[in-house]
Amino acid sequence: MAQAARPVATLGAPPAADLALLGIAVLFIASSAPIIAAIAAPALAIAFWRCFLGSALTAPWVLLRRRGELRSLTRRDVLLIGGAGLLLGAHFATWIPSLRFTSVAASTALVATQPVWAALIARFRGAHIPRRAWLGIAIALVGVLVLTGIDASIDPQHLIGDALALIGAILAAGYVTVAEEARRTVSTPTLTTGLYATSAVLLLGLTLLLGQALAGFSLKDWILIGLLTLGAQLLGHTLINKVLATTSATVVSLGILFEMPGATIIAALALGQLPPWGVIPAAALMFVGIVMVIRAGSRTTPSETSPI
Repeated sequence: MAQAARPVATLGAPPAADLALLGIAVLFIASSAPIIAAIAAPALAIAFWRCFLGSALTAPWVLLRRRGELRSLTRRDVLLIGGAGLLLGAHFATWIPSLRFTSVAASTALVATQPVWAALIARFRGAHIPRRAWLGIAIALVGVLVLTGIDASIDPQHLIGDALALIGAILAAGYVTVAEEARRTVSTPTLTTGLYATSAVLLLGLTLLLGQALAGFSLKDWILIGLLTLGAQLLGHTLINKVLATTSATVVSLGILFEMPGATIIAALALGQLPPWGVIPAAALMFVGIVMVIRAGSRTTPSETSPI
């Protein structure tokens, strides 16, 4: 979910209440990948329903409380909202299927490289990237190479999941870059509803094009899709929005990174999905590199580290 405007991007001691809320938010977000892995429904259908339900649940509030803003949206605003939505939908269309080919640990670690790609996009747009951020990018990419090598040695099919997760990370970086620009003139609720609706339209088209079912799932699947929407899609990122009002974006971004080990632990406990030991040092390398990118480049790159 799109976040509110960033406070000053510096490290500092956040309020204790913010740390508690951030911890709850990360727990909800970390549950996303394990929940998706436990759903038997087609991957694109999961992506469609979480976006459609997300927009359906937020639209009434926006229509009631933001009608004036909706009428005043410029063509540029609409294009930015639509562009962010298409990128977010494409992110879900690649990352969620990755969980069908590789482990939760590998997929979550690879998609968490989004700040690395966001930094590279910022550089392409003319932003200055500090030397420490470049070092972090290099360390994170070494971790990517190590992880994919380990996955390939276990099962070559895992590389499909790794590639999809990496593409999902790049698309997520594009999404937060465009969403960051849109938030300059569009409120978070309006942006969120619009981009979720746009994502749902894209995902509906992809689902129908590929002939995947949109209904006929088990009660368990529907319950899990509902939990995914309410937890990671709405509540988790809503709490992040709240925390960003009083805590720096750098601290929040670093906190969200704990989604990586959190998802791995939840998958191990709930699904019995234990990652190979070789994945752990590779993920640790990526974690260190991403932390360096966030801390060094937080003033020039979008602050939201994960839309999953």
